[in-house]
Amino acid sequence: MEINSDHHWNFHGDEHLNKFSISVRGFLNLVSSHRNTDDPRPIIAFGRADPSAYPAFHTSPLFVESLVSAVQSFKFNSYPSTHGVLSARRALAEYYSNSLPYQLSPDEVFLTVGCTQAIEIVISVLARPNANILLPRPSYPHYQTRAVFGHLEVRNFDLLPDKGWEVDLEAVKALADSNTVAIVIINPNNPCGSVYTYQHLKEIAETARKLGIFVIADEVYAHMAFGHKPFVPMGVFGSIAPVLTLGSLSKKWSVPGWRLGWILVTDPNGILEKNGIIENIKNYLDITPDPPTCIQGAIPQILAKTSDEFVSGLLDLLRTNADILYEKINEIPCLTCPNKPEGSMLAMVKLNLEQLEGIKNEMDFCIKLMKEESVLILPGLAVGMKNWLRFSFGMERSSIEDGVARLKAFYKRHAKASNHIA
Repeated sequence: MEINSDHHWNFHGDEHLNKFSISVRGFLNLVSSHRNTDDPRPIIAFGRADPSAYPAFHTSPLFVESLVSAVQSFKFNSYPSTHGVLSARRALAEYYSNSLPYQLSPDEVFLTVGCTQAIEIVISVLARPNANILLPRPSYPHYQTRAVFGHLEVRNFDLLPDKGWEVDLEAVKALADSNTVAIVIINPNNPCGSVYTYQHLKEIAETARKLGIFVIADEVYAHMAFGHKPFVPMGVFGSIAPVLTLGSLSKKWSVPGWRLGWILVTDPNGILEKNGIIENIKNYLDITPDPPTCIQGAIPQILAKTSDEFVSGLLDLLRTNADILYEKINEIPCLTCPNKPEGSMLAMVKLNLEQLEGIKNEMDFCIKLMKEESVLILPGLAVGMKNWLRFSFGMERSSIEDGVARLKAFYKRHAKASNHIA
């Protein structure tokens, strides 16, 4: 039966969601679509924080053996508990308790489908009418997107580049009110590559306590600090203000495709339990997909086989790459990296548009760079910063050097006539 195109239908898409559907993948896909397919050179993917494809960053064979062993045991073919396999939760509790002043219980660990789902769960349980959440700017955009989808008001506070991307605590105090529920802290930082000191994290916890809010600590890059500042878990300050710590296997173990994350409750005073947040998380887990049982089953072996040598080798690679990127980027007049990265595998770089001819903004820069040089960079707009760029240095050293050489060629082609570069 043919239906007249003017027929009335009762459904339509939500334009509000379409408008605010911001994601790293979305921006990168848009920029990548402008690639010149006649360029035989491989894409230099500065925009993707996924080193797993590069040989230097391959995960340990011991971790792969752990997963194979879990599959071959036939013990992990069933549906798991909605909160996660007990042996995995126990192993994670013990592993992270080594860095805390108190012991975590397996009941304080919830397993998720990567850290992305952990973010979705925590943001969703907070999205009550009139509530608001404090998010950093720049930030990993999934927090903003999920909050908007859940009709949770977002209030952005700035990270200060001239202070090593520290939190502007005075702005936090000014933004918060009686409807503020939580503050998000990302450390080591995505997208800035900064690592916060013990004292700064303590001040954040004390500020949260005064405001009557809790801390969502995104520690996907936990222990991936290679500068002068050691990594300090936010959970150390859980007795000052409650902390939900989010993490995953993705980065430190270089297996983002395994999609295993977690939520840790670092709240020795039980405030989150008393106020119903933990029950909300448990109820949400009852209605959302679980991570694959076999990967959960491999967790105890993976953690047991994570040697100091594996971690130090990873940090050495990242330290060297950060040094190279920082030095080479600052040789290009249209780019400025204000702070050498000290953690994660990311850096924020300022785009100096006054040095360029015919480049309107960072999006225009990224699209033309992809067309002309097959170099993929994430525009700063994706992380909340106009005329900035986010770089990943989780790749081979040769790829960084090739990518920066292409950036120099692009600059020479688009530099104002009064500028020059050696």
